[in-house]
Amino acid sequence: MPLSKTIIEAIGYLGSFLVVISMLMTSVNRLRIVNTVGSLIFTVYAFIIGSYPTAFMNMCIIGINLYQLYHLAIKDKNFKLLRVNAEDGTVQYLLELYEKDIKKFFPSAAIEASKDCDCVFMVTCDTACAGLLLGNETEEGEIRIIIDYATPAYRDTSVGKYLYARLPEHGIKRLIFSSRSQGHEDYMKKMGFVKTDKGFVKEL
Repeated sequence: MPLSKTIIEAIGYLGSFLVVISMLMTSVNRLRIVNTVGSLIFTVYAFIIGSYPTAFMNMCIIGINLYQLYHLAIKDKNFKLLRVNAEDGTVQYLLELYEKDIKKFFPSAAIEASKDCDCVFMVTCDTACAGLLLGNETEEGEIRIIIDYATPAYRDTSVGKYLYARLPEHGIKRLIFSSRSQGHEDYMKKMGFVKTDKGFVKEL
C-alpha cells in the first residue's frame, strides 16, 4: 500500500528536524550520531519522492559521519592531567565561564568557595580544557569531590576514564561524592562509583 502524502511529509520533516537539532549540540559524538540518524531518515524521504541528488548528498553525509565517529572511537585523545592550585587564574576563569552549566550538575557548589579546595586537577586535550576535578583531601589518598566537571565538547565519559586511571599516579586511592545531584549520580554509577553510607565511592 503506497504511503500517504502526510506520512511522506512527516518522514521528511522528522529527518530535517533531527539534522537541525544536531547542529545545536556541543558534544561532537552526539552531534554526529543524531546527524547520521537525521540524514538516514532524510535519505529514505528523498528516495520516496524521487529526489536522487538529495539522497546522494545525505548518503555522503552519513558516510562522513560514520568515518569521523570511527576515528573518534579509535583515536587516543591527547589528554594530559595537571595538578593545579584552586586559586589558579585559569581554573577560576573556567569555573566562571561554565558556571551555569556546572550548576546544573552541582547546584550546591559555590564557585567562590572552590578557592578553598586543596585538591584540584585539570584534564587538558591538546590546548583545550576537557575537565576539572575539585575537592578536599579528607585523609591520605582520599578526595571528597566538590566538582567533577567535563566541558560540553568532551562529555562522552572519556575524560572521566582518563582522569580516574591517572589519579593513582598522584597518590589518590579513593573518591567520595556525597552531594545530591541526580544528573551526576547517573554518571557516577556508569563510571563505577558505588553508593554507600558515605555517599558515592570509587576505589582507584
